Amino acid sequence: MEQAIQQTGIRKGLTKLVIPIFIETLLIMMLGAVDTVMLSQYSDESVAAVGVVNQIVMFAFLIFEVINIGTSVLCSQYLGAGMRNKMVQVVGVSLLLNLVVGLVVSAILHYGAATLLGWMGLRPELLKYGIGYMEIVGAFAFFQAISLTISASLRSANKAIYPMLVTVLVNVMNIIGNYSLIFGKFGLPAMGAEGAAISTSIARGVSMIVLFVILFRKHIPSFPTALFRPFPWIELKNLLKVGVPSAGENMSYSFSQVVITYLINILGNDSLTTRTYTVNTTMFVYLFAIAMAQGGAISIGHLVGQKRIRAAYLLGKYVMRLSILVSLGLSCIWAIFGHTIFSMLTDNENIIRLGVTILIVDVIVEIGRAVNIYATNALRSAGDVNFPFYVGLIVQWTVSVGLSYLFGIHLGWGLVGMWCAFLLDENIRAFIFVKRWNSLKWAKKGFVK
Repeated sequence: MEQAIQQTGIRKGLTKLVIPIFIETLLIMMLGAVDTVMLSQYSDESVAAVGVVNQIVMFAFLIFEVINIGTSVLCSQYLGAGMRNKMVQVVGVSLLLNLVVGLVVSAILHYGAATLLGWMGLRPELLKYGIGYMEIVGAFAFFQAISLTISASLRSANKAIYPMLVTVLVNVMNIIGNYSLIFGKFGLPAMGAEGAAISTSIARGVSMIVLFVILFRKHIPSFPTALFRPFPWIELKNLLKVGVPSAGENMSYSFSQVVITYLINILGNDSLTTRTYTVNTTMFVYLFAIAMAQGGAISIGHLVGQKRIRAAYLLGKYVMRLSILVSLGLSCIWAIFGHTIFSMLTDNENIIRLGVTILIVDVIVEIGRAVNIYATNALRSAGDVNFPFYVGLIVQWTVSVGLSYLFGIHLGWGLVGMWCAFLLDENIRAFIFVKRWNSLKWAKKGFVK
């Protein structure tokens, strides 16, 4: 009876985390989707170009995750164990490191835009849209580096409501900015893709400033110099111990998607545009799974810090079941209304027909994806950071990339064939991760001794 009451309390705590994380993640996704939808009214070519640019930018953003994932895991376990000074050290080191890394990444994206897009094989008619967008968004990438670190810290302290409210503000700004600068409203010039880039960058800058204010007022009033003299090298080591393999798994996935985008580019503009539209619509299917996984990871980290392994295990199973159920239901709805969804985005019949087929295949993709999103976050939060990296590295490249080339290019099945490769990749990894969680081998890998 007592255990059931405890589990009910844990689930209520999870709900308080998941709801704001869900809304925040929805709005973050909408930040990119708004660019895509508004640009679709401008031209399909600009959508395809921005889709390729965002693939590169998102890959670059994953470099910041080396620190942010470590921040979330360590802060959750330290707060669960009541070690507040350790948590403050982690956040301070994380902010400093991501500022430096963010400035370097910004410089590479801005000055290397033409070179990077050339490597992606972007055709001249798309290149004119892509370079301008990437130079602007890339120059201010460090805004996102800092914002992600602060958000990770706030969530780990059960203050997920604040990043959510900031994201609401950012989305309103971005929608108004996009409308004004893409189409030339309110006396401003019509700048197309570059206008979307300016709007997005300004919104991210405002987000960073507001999050700093919240951090100092609601979470960490100051960073006492005594906690950083001598420099807490052990916390930097722990951040990298968690972050490098964790971000490595994300980078492996993202880079595999960059390679797959290159292969899709070979198929032509229609396939590339279909892929961009599909990615920006299906991400709303696994939105709930992301929110559940992130909220669950924080709760599991607290429980591991408190040495409550059985409670952490049961919470993980609960998160997985609910994530699969919701993702499956939503993906079926998306498949049923596929023609309506794509018809709202384009009048190109080839893109509509191809997109409808992709959404049908995607139903099975989302089952595996829901498990993978949950499992990678849960295992990391418990300190089992290397296993997801090795599994992702091997399966993503052999199955997702290898079979994408085999099915899509070599056998001539096109984009549908590539989606079949994604189906196999997601579900093979899901099977492996479920076995790992049930084995409880992660239980001895926490950072609180």
